[in-house]
Amino acid sequence: MNDRTSALDSVVFGVDIQSGDIRGDSPSYALVVLDTRDTESDEVRIERDVVSFRKLRRLIERDEPRVVATDNMYELATDKDDLVRFLRWLPHGTQLVQVTGAERPEPLSRVASRHGVPYGKEPMKEAEAAARLALANVGYEVAAFENTTTVKVSRGRSTGKGGWSQDRYTRRIHGSVKQQSREVESALKEANLDYERDVTEKYGGYSQALFTVEARPEDIPVSTHRSGDTRVEIERERRDGIEFEPLVKRRDRVIVGIDPGTTTAVAVVGFDGRVLDVHSTRTADTAAVIEWLIERGRPSLVAADVQPMPETVEKFRRSFDAAGWAPPSDIPVDEKLHRTREVDYDNDHERDALAAALFAFDDHEDQFERISRKVPADVDREEVIARVLASEESVEAVLREMDDDGGESGGDDADEEAHEEPELTPEEREIRELRSRVERLESHVEDLNSTIEEKDETIEEYKQELSDARREERREARERREVTRLERENGRLERKVESLESDKAELADKLDQLKSLWKLDHSNFADVNTDGSLVPVKIVEQFTNGALDHTVEEYGIAAGDVVYLRDASGAGRTTAERLAEFDPKVVLRSGNLSEVADEVLFEADVPVAPADGVTIQEIDELAVAKESEVESAIADWEDRAEERQKEQQKEMVDQIISEHRAENRRG
Repeated sequence: MNDRTSALDSVVFGVDIQSGDIRGDSPSYALVVLDTRDTESDEVRIERDVVSFRKLRRLIERDEPRVVATDNMYELATDKDDLVRFLRWLPHGTQLVQVTGAERPEPLSRVASRHGVPYGKEPMKEAEAAARLALANVGYEVAAFENTTTVKVSRGRSTGKGGWSQDRYTRRIHGSVKQQSREVESALKEANLDYERDVTEKYGGYSQALFTVEARPEDIPVSTHRSGDTRVEIERERRDGIEFEPLVKRRDRVIVGIDPGTTTAVAVVGFDGRVLDVHSTRTADTAAVIEWLIERGRPSLVAADVQPMPETVEKFRRSFDAAGWAPPSDIPVDEKLHRTREVDYDNDHERDALAAALFAFDDHEDQFERISRKVPADVDREEVIARVLASEESVEAVLREMDDDGGESGGDDADEEAHEEPELTPEEREIRELRSRVERLESHVEDLNSTIEEKDETIEEYKQELSDARREERREARERREVTRLERENGRLERKVESLESDKAELADKLDQLKSLWKLDHSNFADVNTDGSLVPVKIVEQFTNGALDHTVEEYGIAAGDVVYLRDASGAGRTTAERLAEFDPKVVLRSGNLSEVADEVLFEADVPVAPADGVTIQEIDELAVAKESEVESAIADWEDRAEERQKEQQKEMVDQIISEHRAENRRG
């Protein structure tokens, strides 16, 4: 499979969403398990099942597969943070592989076709395609952690708050941490692992020892555990983000863009248009740049961003025996910026090299796709593309040439001479050349016909889009007319509401004026209290600051007033202190005061009596009570206050006696 080798003696899980969604409730997955362990033949043991997400995780924990393969990693996680948690949970040695590519994945059908893997649109067939691709080492591992692991040795118990044996207890714990850290360090040395140690020394030993190890958790001969006074925690170092690592690092065919000059910049792009690397240098010579490129692939197309191709770029092209590409005219800067907008680069030279490689890919993309459609699944597509670029021959001719190369035997020189073709006459050579030219022209005609078909399909798509756009425009026009009608109706209703609000405000003002006049007419309390037996009562609806504010604002509360608390519950110290500052004659209450409020009013010498013993007459917002009943309520309170003071004095004397006796006993 395109120079890739299958992973023997391993288990691969292929998964695809069967129903639901990972962001919703209870998604189900199509699961295909490929097991190549203990198989004497080339056959692979296959298991298929539909499982819930919870069961999928249980199976992964139980079987610890080498790979969990999917066409989209976000079918297993809701977002990046959830994906990191999933990767942290995976068993050591299990990789999450996205078989469709890295940051910009391809359709699974295209990847499967390229590698000769059976594909179907059903979830179970997609899961099997993903598993088979991963088994052939196709795809990218999804990684969120470095190959650096932190081993933390710390206290397993708290050192406590103190006591007779506190020092000895703390010294023992810190000594245990130090002993455990020495055992961990010894294990790391025996495993020949590179590490850095950072310890926090405390009384009697260490409170913590931190080892930063250049290895994965499964390679470290220490496990997470807690034992007595110590505990050991192992955690992989997190990367800045999600990264993708190819399962097989091989030297693929690549497109190279070069920007020569005082600073030489080179960019490497794959045949799929993916940017693989970019580099610039002011000190490296040509040989060093060539070596850098060789490490990243086999250049098949060398591109420049100007016309004609600079001589330095031409030298690089000849060094790799690659095809060349230059634009019809120098590429404008704004086009370079637009084409490289999704790629990170450090300077303008790297931008120009990237633009050259990417524009070269754009110019050849259709050709690459046409060649790919003609290449059989068991033939290296990139090799065919590279040969077509280099020789400018037809795909069929290149395939025949590759078949001839593959069919050559390794016989001796005598056999080769015996099988040499006889020398051709000029006419025969001309016929062969003409046939080859006809084949190339036929291939070109096929390409043109394919292009025409694609353009016809594109035209039909545009026609359909135009029809949809017109239909959408008519719908939007109807919506705009309806919106305009509703806006007019809304405006009419808003004007009506404003008119009603104005009338309401005017009526409210008139009502306030009438109330003021009524209060003015009844402000002379002597007109009501004709026989002098009544006293005015100021009503407070509830014993709160807000209700007090309302009563003060409407009627005022002065010293010597009778205050009636319609609901005396719920008041705290601040509200009670505020009422006491008014120095009322008596506070009549309905309901019980809180202990705090009762204590504050008692200490302020404010009489408090139940309202049940006083007849309160209310007329609209005015209230009056019989003065005799008010005086009786005050007298009752004074009697209760005297008893309460005596009781408090008695308790104080008892407390003083108790304290005196306690001092005598201690003495």
